Amino acid sequence: MDKAALAAALGSPAPYGQSQFAFVRGNAFEARVKADGGTELMRLLHEHLGGAGEAPHGIAVPDLTAAGPEGRAARTALALREATEAGGWALLDHPMLALEVAGSPAYLEPDAVAVHPDGTWTVVEIKSFPMVDGSADAAKVGAAARQSAVYVLALERIAERTEGAEVGHRVLLVCPKDFSNLPTASVVDVRKQRAVTRRQLTRLTRIEDIAATLPPGAGFDPECPRPQLEAAVESVGAAYAPECLAACELAFHCRAKARAAGAVEALGRSVRGELGGLTTVGEVLAAAAGKEGDPADPTVAALRRAAALRAEALAGGPACR
Repeated sequence: MDKAALAAALGSPAPYGQSQFAFVRGNAFEARVKADGGTELMRLLHEHLGGAGEAPHGIAVPDLTAAGPEGRAARTALALREATEAGGWALLDHPMLALEVAGSPAYLEPDAVAVHPDGTWTVVEIKSFPMVDGSADAAKVGAAARQSAVYVLALERIAERTEGAEVGHRVLLVCPKDFSNLPTASVVDVRKQRAVTRRQLTRLTRIEDIAATLPPGAGFDPECPRPQLEAAVESVGAAYAPECLAACELAFHCRAKARAAGAVEALGRSVRGELGGLTTVGEVLAAAAGKEGDPADPTVAALRRAAALRAEALAGGPACR
């Protein structure tokens, strides 16, 4: 489903996304890296992963144009096989790869895939964050490695049906050098991320099994009436936490529901863990005020102690003992 469109239809659009400036800067940097048929990109690739052979020349850049994602994925697979059989250097610009996720095909589009003369396929990931003094932000490099690992898995499916092909477990990460717009690169080993992703994919519940648990008639088409959409979304359990705001388009909808219900999850997982059996803000306030709760419960006792300290502080008395 298109979760962003669904969130907008529910009246809680996600007010975030990549800034237009970052988007334009990233596109401009990628265009520079791939200029002149990918000459600079292939130079970086040969420098870091090319071995002792000659520098790439006569680089093939196959046309990957096709109708729809299925057609592009098929065209990409054919281009990879042809480039491997030719035995030269080739650069596939924005190929389309297919990977089965929970029983349904997912289409992936890496920045580039390079084919070596020996039949090795290398994923190239181009990012606009800087590489200062030869190193980049560890969190961003980790995210790029996890993203590239998915591409490696998808390429392995094609390589299994291509004689002489092998997918490299090291990917080329290309970034701006220091704070300029000049490209530099480093090699990232994604074997660990690939293994973790493969294990996670095998544990995913199939879409058919998830759909079977939904009430009859439940659907998530953004064109459906809002009450129907809300009922469909509510039929799927959600464990909201503030961390969801950085990763899920429906997080603002779930936050509004959590706040309306007074759920303590809206305050964070750590707070939820400290409050034990108290699941709503109303229950917490009542326990702190001494109106509800078992005084022998450590959580209730701590809340009442905190309320007493707060009352003393506001009254001008000693804030602590």
